[in-house]
Amino acid sequence: MQVSQPIPAAPVGGLRQQAAFTGRVSRDESSGFPVEPGRYQLYASLACPWSQRTLIVRRLLGLERVIGLSLTDPMPTEHGWRFPEETGGRDLATGALYLSELYFATDPGYAGACTVPLLWDLRKQRVVSNDFAQITVQMETEFVGFHRQGAPDLYPSALRREIDAIATLIHHAVNNGVYKAGLATTQAGYEEAFDALFATLDALEERLARRRYLVGGRLTEADVRLFPTLVRFDAVYYLLYKCNLHRLTEYPHLWAYARDLYQRPGFGDTTDFGQIKRHYYQSDSWNNPSRVVPKGPYVSWLEPHNRDRMQG
Repeated sequence: MQVSQPIPAAPVGGLRQQAAFTGRVSRDESSGFPVEPGRYQLYASLACPWSQRTLIVRRLLGLERVIGLSLTDPMPTEHGWRFPEETGGRDLATGALYLSELYFATDPGYAGACTVPLLWDLRKQRVVSNDFAQITVQMETEFVGFHRQGAPDLYPSALRREIDAIATLIHHAVNNGVYKAGLATTQAGYEEAFDALFATLDALEERLARRRYLVGGRLTEADVRLFPTLVRFDAVYYLLYKCNLHRLTEYPHLWAYARDLYQRPGFGDTTDFGQIKRHYYQSDSWNNPSRVVPKGPYVSWLEPHNRDRMQG
């Protein structure tokens, strides 16, 4: 692969638009991308909240030996996401210097943002999908034959309608809502996003006062989708993106819920606050031209949460 040309700039963190590649891995091979261990490589960044979802699910389901992983450096360049110095600046699976090379190898005329997460077919040497929402669902439903023993069913059939409904609300008002506020170019646009964000956080706080998880009394895809925004909230969005009505730590139930998840394998061990803060504060020259990274906040994510006593 060759070094790619400069790519269109995308907002740091990423206000998400429709995915450009929506291929599907399937158990019945009807999609052209059959489920096979070792065939697919996941590209992700520890800094990126959309990526973290896929990292959490891969870990929870025990798919580490089934789906390979390439992590990018948290600091993008004019060519977009690059690979870290620890691997010689190259992707060990493909030899690429930049993630964008995989996009252009699949579609030489591609003109969109080269985002993570990305699922790559090592056999066909092409992108399968950059649809962050469906990558996790495919891991949960199509790779079920390779899940570790005792793995949670994160997308159970009986709860899918409810999971999808709350996940849609979370996506528009919270996951994307922080970017709608932080990247707003008008006061009215900012205030609309700000108000929707905190109205939704208030509703989630009330919901989690009565139950341990968002849906069905069990850990599901809905919890996976909310966590990456919560874990970045006080460190990034509260200050840098002007989401400053309340900190996460000011919501008793949301804060305990976030710690409950953080202390589980898959959540805390895919959270790297150093990479998160470097990415946002040193890449976002529009919001932070000085590139100074704040030292705080000083909070303990390992404090007891006491939510294991809750029913449902």
